[in-house]
Amino acid sequence: MKLFAFTCGWLTGPTGLFLDGEHGTIRMPVPAFLVRHPQGDVLFDTGLHPDVAHDAKGRLGFLADVFATELGTDDVVGARLAALEVAPERLRHVVLSHLHFDHAGGLASLPNARITVQRRDWEAGHDADLAGALSFARQDFDHGHDVQLIDGEHDLFGDGRIVCLPTHGHTPGHQSLRVRLDSGDVVLTADACYLRRTLETDHLPPSPFDRAAMLASLRRLRALRDAGARVVFGHDAEAWASVPAEME
Repeated sequence: MKLFAFTCGWLTGPTGLFLDGEHGTIRMPVPAFLVRHPQGDVLFDTGLHPDVAHDAKGRLGFLADVFATELGTDDVVGARLAALEVAPERLRHVVLSHLHFDHAGGLASLPNARITVQRRDWEAGHDADLAGALSFARQDFDHGHDVQLIDGEHDLFGDGRIVCLPTHGHTPGHQSLRVRLDSGDVVLTADACYLRRTLETDHLPPSPFDRAAMLASLRRLRALRDAGARVVFGHDAEAWASVPAEME
């Protein structure tokens, strides 16, 4: 078992979107992770769509006015996988934390993967009203992939090594991922916990989908941290600097 961590772009946007009441701007990594498991490589989240590099407005619409994007040729998910000697067209497993553009955008580059996603999020993405309220865009995630819809906690290979953890609140069906390495557990929070400060102080964004559920998810993440797991935050540039590119 190995875990590879890398960025698939960077975003700069208003701090107040991530910490209610704060001012100024924040520059954030867009992480993705490859887990090397005996039964196959698993990608957790996919970063930004390659088109963002040359036409952010055309790809993201109004979100391009909210976030400044950085995406180099070597940052797109296909290039990141190729650098790890994984052919994007041969990747078979993708776990999505949720359906936002910076997590699902790279799916188009992975045509033969099976997507594992919480049913609540997938159904929200196909409900016009909910999708609009959540800023879900079907162009990011609806490409005809084989989709495995799950409800709650799910052990991907049945051996406890890669487990989807429901951490609802940011979106209806947000999930994090627990990876059990020989060195210990690593929990990839995605947007259940944007920043270290989010976990330490319960300082939420201004308008999560379900505030109570997000607070409950943070309690679960804290319990995992207190039990010894390494917690990798969703968009924390300072914390990201200390995340190893490879763990085992």
